Amino acid sequence: MNKKLVTALSGGAALLMALSGCSDDNGEVDGYAKKVCDEVQPQLTKITKANESITSTAADGKPADIKKADSAAFQEISAAYAAMSDSVENAGVPPVDGGEKVQSDAVKELDATSKAYADLKDSVDKLKTKDQADFAEGLKGVAEELGKVNKVGDDAIKKLQSGEIGTAMSKQSGCKRPAAATPTKGS
Repeated sequence: MNKKLVTALSGGAALLMALSGCSDDNGEVDGYAKKVCDEVQPQLTKITKANESITSTAADGKPADIKKADSAAFQEISAAYAAMSDSVENAGVPPVDGGEKVQSDAVKELDATSKAYADLKDSVDKLKTKDQADFAEGLKGVAEELGKVNKVGDDAIKKLQSGEIGTAMSKQSGCKRPAAATPTKGS
């Protein structure tokens, strides 16, 4: 059951990588990418750590422990996406053709993802932990919702991945996803 949740969370990490994945030798574009990536890096680290906390608890955790870890992780991930949205917005319009739309789409996507993770936190908080079967069934529903969250706004992210901004971001160390810890036994 929790393997599905962890798998779905991996999709969330892919969404982040899309934001950070896009180069050109244009110094202005590279400067913009560096500005965004430097601000995004701490958020990528927070998301990686939140995912690790879910994974480590999912292996052998009791329902109450899983609920607590998932709730805290979803809150952390929601806040990280909101901060990334702010970073993209504060960086200004990317210096590329259609930059306003690229920025607007990315901000909308990140905001929607932040809200979706906040909603997942609320769903987890409502789960009852006294009956393990009921809890597992509720967690299955959360995992299904998480799968949907990970698909929100793919078009905006794909647009950001393409072209000059995406290429410039791929060169920035701040946009590289932090390495995750090795999964624990049973996860």
